[in-house]
Amino acid sequence: MKTLLMNIVLMALWIASTGDLGYGNILVGFVLSYLVLWWTSPLFGRTLYFKKLPMAMAFSVVILWEIIKANLRVAWDVVTPTRYRRPGIVAIPLDAETDLEIAVLANLVTLTPGSLCVDIAEDRRTMYIHAMFVDDPDSVRSEIKGRLECWVLALLR
Repeated sequence: MKTLLMNIVLMALWIASTGDLGYGNILVGFVLSYLVLWWTSPLFGRTLYFKKLPMAMAFSVVILWEIIKANLRVAWDVVTPTRYRRPGIVAIPLDAETDLEIAVLANLVTLTPGSLCVDIAEDRRTMYIHAMFVDDPDSVRSEIKGRLECWVLALLR
């Protein structure tokens, strides 16, 4: 967290020195400050920040792609005369343990069109989701666990 704060402070210094508050300059300032911190990290000690930030950026691309795919699938089902949806509730066993991990995963499932987190079991080991397209419950489980939960656990642990 200290490294992220330092990255933001250096980015703010970059913006102040250039006098440009445009999005492009903010991005350049963030990337340059990240590179400076990475280059000087042997002086201050390595942190997980240099591993987690690129992972978070990659996860952003993955979740954006999942949202686009789900939007297209739902839209296709709405505009075509044939109904492809097969709604159902699927129980997904969780590897997530903390409240934060479970909450982030539940929100990501709900954010994706066509799926909704309905409940978390009392023992917090199972999440129940309602999905619009449940042709095979095992494929829904593997998609949630493989495409969302593994990323959430990698980022938050």
